[in-house]
Amino acid sequence: MDGRPGTVIRSLRARLFLSLTITIMAAGLGAGVLAYDWAVDEAIELQDATLVQMGALATAIPGSAPSTAGDGVDAEARVMIVPVDDPRSDTGASSHLKALPDGLHTVARNDRSWRMLIKTRSDGSRVGIGQPTAIRDEIARDSALRTVLPLLALIPSLLLIVGFIIRGSLRPVLSLAERLDARQADELQRLPLEGMPEELHPFISSINRLLERIQALIDQQRQFIADAAHELRTPITAISVQAENLNHSAMQPEGRERLAALRSGTRRTAHLLEQLLALARYDMGGTAGTALAPLDQCTKQVVADLLPRATERGVDLGFEIVEPAFVRGEPAMLAVMVRNLIDNAIRHIPKGGRVDIGVYREHARAILQVEDNGSGIAEADLVKIFEPFARGRGVVEDGSGLGLSIVKRIVERLNGSVSLENVIGAGASGLRVTVSLPALDRPVQDSASMPSG
Repeated sequence: MDGRPGTVIRSLRARLFLSLTITIMAAGLGAGVLAYDWAVDEAIELQDATLVQMGALATAIPGSAPSTAGDGVDAEARVMIVPVDDPRSDTGASSHLKALPDGLHTVARNDRSWRMLIKTRSDGSRVGIGQPTAIRDEIARDSALRTVLPLLALIPSLLLIVGFIIRGSLRPVLSLAERLDARQADELQRLPLEGMPEELHPFISSINRLLERIQALIDQQRQFIADAAHELRTPITAISVQAENLNHSAMQPEGRERLAALRSGTRRTAHLLEQLLALARYDMGGTAGTALAPLDQCTKQVVADLLPRATERGVDLGFEIVEPAFVRGEPAMLAVMVRNLIDNAIRHIPKGGRVDIGVYREHARAILQVEDNGSGIAEADLVKIFEPFARGRGVVEDGSGLGLSIVKRIVERLNGSVSLENVIGAGASGLRVTVSLPALDRPVQDSASMPSG
């Protein structure tokens, strides 16, 4: 409870611990009270039995004088022995004791309460054996308290043990939550039932059925995107061919301007369709594969393919550093990743700009870095720039907004990471994209075919 009206304990662990704490405390206190009363009664009975035994000894000695067991005896254990019918007795209660029958009695003497045993000897004389009730009660309470103390000490120990048991019992639930949190967004494999308590099986089975339904919806969406993009490729290609044919025909300047707009639109649509197909292909691609691929060679091949486009725009495209770096993945997948990064840089920097590429090893990671001298990306857009169809503010070049989304999905499938940062320096600006992938030391054993672009 947090003190607010109407609030409830939502933690199962706290609810169990509180319930068991209340149960253990109530049971312990109840048992303690009963044990205390029982121990007090037992101590009183034991003290009465002691008086009876002492009475038996006193009656066996006829004509014994009044005495008090005081010298060398603990005050709590002192016992008074007085003749009941002796007129010389200074008990101050002889007349009262004479009227009592044989047996145990509680009487008052000198403003104190005494527990007295009245016994008759064989010669007819009577004797009283007594002990102050205050001392008897103190002894009984101390004895009972020593009996209850271990039980009271056991209660916090039980609560501590219960806390550990609850924590250990709920550990599979926490482990299940940690396992789900550690998964990537597109990892929808079934949760295993092995090693889980039987009480969690219905819960895990429900989660698995939910994951299956989500996977089916995602697969349906991806298949729809792939089918739609594939079906649209043919008419878009036909429109592009017709636009190219019209470009060679004689026409008025106004018609040529409209044709240029048509050609630009068809190129953008064709690029969008290709990106959609690539996105659907790598979303449905499963694992990244077990082949080893040279990241440096893949990057060199892509740079060679894009060099004519960079030259056409007057972009200085080249390497700042290139070192051998091997990663685990399909060369075609790496080529798509590198192509999207470099193509984005060429597309979104002014004509005459510069794109610097670096491929190198850093400890156990293979690093691919693409840096341009463009205007960069607004800080507010850096967070969502990897989302599908997200484009930075102020972008005027044709683009689909899928390039970086595809890059991110490929990098995640390769167990890597990708980051963007604006480069700000003295009279310089731009964007730096850094891809980090797990590096492998041994080279490719088989001659993997390099993508041609």
